[in-house]
This record gives sequence, structure tokens and C-alpha cells, in this order.
Amino acid sequence: MKYFRQFSTIFALVVMLGACQILETLPFNAQPDPTAAAKGSDLLAENALEDSSRDILAAADDIVLAAAMPGDDDDLDPEYSAKQIALEAEATLQPDSLPLVNTDLWQRIRDGFSLEHHLDEARVQSELRWYANHPEYLNRVATRASRYLFHIVDALEQRQMPMELALLPIVESAFDPFAYSHGRASGLWQFIPATGRTYGMQVDYWHDGRRDVRAATTGAINYLDRLHSRLDDDWFLALAAYNSGEGNVRYSMRKNSKAGKPLDFFSLGLLKETRAYVPRLLAISAIIADPAKYNIELLPIANEPYWEMVNTGSQLDLSVAAEIAEISIDELYLLNPAFNKWSTHPDGPHELLLPRQQADTFRVNLAALPLNQRLSWQRHKVKSGESLGVIAQKYNTSVATLQLANKNKGNLIRAGQSLMIPVARGSSETYELSANERLKSRQNYTEKKTGVAPTRYIVRQGDSFWEIAQTFKVSMRALAKWNGMATTETLIPGKELVIFSTLTQPAATTLATLAKLPESPEVIRKVNYRVRSGESLERIASKFNLPVASVKQWNEKLGRKKYIQPGDRVTLYVDVTQTE
Repeated sequence: MKYFRQFSTIFALVVMLGACQILETLPFNAQPDPTAAAKGSDLLAENALEDSSRDILAAADDIVLAAAMPGDDDDLDPEYSAKQIALEAEATLQPDSLPLVNTDLWQRIRDGFSLEHHLDEARVQSELRWYANHPEYLNRVATRASRYLFHIVDALEQRQMPMELALLPIVESAFDPFAYSHGRASGLWQFIPATGRTYGMQVDYWHDGRRDVRAATTGAINYLDRLHSRLDDDWFLALAAYNSGEGNVRYSMRKNSKAGKPLDFFSLGLLKETRAYVPRLLAISAIIADPAKYNIELLPIANEPYWEMVNTGSQLDLSVAAEIAEISIDELYLLNPAFNKWSTHPDGPHELLLPRQQADTFRVNLAALPLNQRLSWQRHKVKSGESLGVIAQKYNTSVATLQLANKNKGNLIRAGQSLMIPVARGSSETYELSANERLKSRQNYTEKKTGVAPTRYIVRQGDSFWEIAQTFKVSMRALAKWNGMATTETLIPGKELVIFSTLTQPAATTLATLAKLPESPEVIRKVNYRVRSGESLERIASKFNLPVASVKQWNEKLGRKKYIQPGDRVTLYVDVTQTE
């Protein structure tokens, strides 16, 4: 940063005036001088265990979070690193972030309460007792919430919705932006992929919009508002539907109606988790409404924005972004948890959220940053037999990114051709809160906690979570969790799974070895097949020597149709050594 501080104030002001116009015209693939291209670090490097103090903090944090959610608490996977714990504490405890008199966000929330809290209900009382007996948990949640809560309150206020809804992420995710459930729900508001896409959240290799605080908050508000209008303008029924689905709530309502019973939330025979879900929110709301009554002292949160949105103009390495913003990269990830990898999305939108006090620093330093220093680049000479997919996997990037960076309109490349590969500037540990590194951290923690070395298993055609779990004598849910997946996700042949099996290590290794593909995983090719007249999924499966069950699993939407039609697209994963 010494380089940037040498610029005069006059130059900085001039640069700022033209920055926006310049940034908007920047191409993603502004080519660096190949001779000066920095060689990126290997993103697949193993994530080493931290020192003993980190282990102690991680273990203590795991105990706190294990008790955090009464009921079905292992739906979530909120394991934090010691670094994240420290950052969370810093966010609230720094003097600069403490609110001034009459600027308390909690009071603004109280002023917007409009729901009856039903303190006479036994279920609400049960939840109240738990939270009142765990003030340390509420403090941890408040610390996490300090980054996001002002935005949520602002959004709800604009829509004139009950302010109790601002506390719903406590129930959903404990305000952990990286929370992920076994049902594939992710982010503060715990959206599953299908619902996230329905409400405008982009999910791809680089970015998961379900973790984007702005997009997910907008989606959650729209979804709750829709449920409210469809369920008799009853917020409790809307909340129940948000948790378990509108169909389940309507089923319970029809059942009560036939039996001549009331149709209010507390009278319905809902799922066990849902019966606790609304009372939990009401209990938290009651504590926020009158913390002194329950001997709770809430950590203060300032009634002012925590972040500011800035335009980056083009793709930017997150470690570079953190450096020129003069913040830690972990703070950057916590404000921008949607980023899966080491950089912003190559296709945009080119935006970052930054602490307000650092936004101008970032803009000035970004304007002074040479284009070829936004990303690190590595030259790759294509070898015979290599495809863009193989090269993308090697460099932990996507085919689309390689195409964009090298101005390739198609997938055709030739041996001897040179490709420019955008790569991470830092080591894998630098991007500790990226999706890959969070998964590695959880796997390392599981290995240390259980004392079981992981077995690595290569998925074969026709494999399912159930079959693999049975083979290695583990639960499907644990298997999916170890690999950052859900039991309902499709297993693609060639994917490597980590398994912490209770079998003896030689036995587990033998099973994994037997399960490996006869050739390297690169013999598997994805085929986008167009259905011809008279064809069925069964006939297509036979043509490519594939199990029908696998074809149906890879094409769930088509599998639900009574008939497939000529012209329909079918996704296949074909072992080219097993076809004619």
C-alpha cells in the first residue's frame, strides 16, 4: 500500500472524477504483457490445520452452535474458524461501531413490531426459557447480525412489513451467511436452489446469489409477502409456509376445516419443526422487545448502514480488493459471501460491498491500479488430448471464463496453442472463506474431531448417496455434509467424495480403489442429447449404455413429464470407453 499512498491528494481527486466512466468501459480480459504475467498459486493445495489456539476456539464454537438451535439443529452446518470468530467480535466491539445516543437499531426494530407474541402459549414459553438461559448465543448472533441487520430493517420498513421478520434469519441461519442445510438451503434466509432462482438469485460456478445479502433479502421479503397474501393475510401461516412449504400448511388447514377445528397457526397439526419455528421467532421478538425483563443485555448495533456498494468495473481478485480497500480478506468475504471462488464474477455485476469508511479508499486505490494487476495470469500450452473442461478443472476455473479470457467463441482448441488463464494471486489459505476452503476446513475439523482419516472415493455411473453410504457404513446425511452437498443432489461420475468411514482403513481404501473408474475421470463426457422422434428415456439410456435410473436422475424435470418430446434436451454423462 506504500505505492498508493505516494499519490498526491490532487491526483487522487482527478482520478476519482473519471473513475466511473473508465471502469464501465474496462473489458474483462484486458490482456497483460505475457512476459510479466504472474504465476498463480495452486488453488488445490491442502488447507493446513491452524495452531492449538485455533483448535480450542473452533471446538468451543462448535459446542456453542450445537446448542444454538433447539430442535432440529443439525440441519445447519455453522462451523466457524477462529479467524471468523475474532472478526465477528471485532465488528461489534470496536469503539467506532458503537451507536451514539438515540441511534440504536434495536429500538428501531422494536418500534416496528406489529405481531402478537403469544406469551401465554406453552411453545413460546419453552423457546423463551432457552434463549433467556443462553445470553452468550444471542450475543454471538447479534455480532454476526451487525453487518446485515440495518439493510434488512430498511428493506422491511420500505415494504411496511412487521419488523419481527427482521429477526427471522436468527431462526433460519443464526445470521451465518455461509449456513447450509442438508436440504440444500443456503445463506441468511436459507433458500433452496429452485426457490432462489424463482426469486431472481443467480447460482453458478463463481457466485451463489442465495448468500448475497441484498438479493436474498429482497427474495425473502417478496416470498413472505406472497405467502401472506395467499394464506388469508395471516403472517403466522405465511411464516409456517416459508419453513415447510405452502402445500403442507394448506393440507393442515383443510384437515382442520373438515374436522371443524380453528385454522390459526397454534391449532394446526403442522410438522414438528414448523410447530417450533414460529414460537422461536416470537420468543426472540419478545426478548428484543424487553431484554431487561429476561436479564438480557443486547450488544448495541448502530442504526446506520454498515456497508457501501462500490463498482469494480471488471473482474478483480478478492485478495487484491481487500488489499486496496485496506481491510482483511475475511471481512471482504463476510460482506460478499456470495462469491464462491477467489475473485468477483467475470461476467458481473461488477460490485463489491465494503465497510463505509473504506469505500473511498478503495475507489482511489482501484483507479491507480494498473489493469494487468487486477488479476494474476498464467500461460498454459495446450497438450494433445486436452479439452477446455480439463484445463478449467486443473486451474480451478470455468470453461466460460477461459473462453472469455481467450476470446474463444466455442470449445475448439488445438495442441500447442497458448491460453491465458486467470488464476488466484494468493495461496489457498488466503481465500479461507471461499467455498472450497470452507469445505476443506470442515473436513479437516471432522478428521481431527473423529480421529478418522478420510477415504477418497470416485463416483461411478449409477452411484447414489444411499449405495455409497451403505457400502461404507455411514449415513447418507453425513456423507452429503462431509462433501458440502445435499442427499438430493445428483452425483456426477468422476467426482471425488471424502468419506470418514468407521471401517478399518485398509478395508475402506480397498473399497475406494475397487470403485475407481477403469480409466481416469476424463473418460467421462457430458453430452447434451436432442431427443428424436419415437425415443424414450429408456431407449436413449440403452443407446449410450447407461442405467435408466441415472438418466432420470440427471434429468429430473424431464423425468416428471408423462412423455418426452422430439427436440427435448437430455443431459448424459457418458463413459466414452463403454460406447460404440
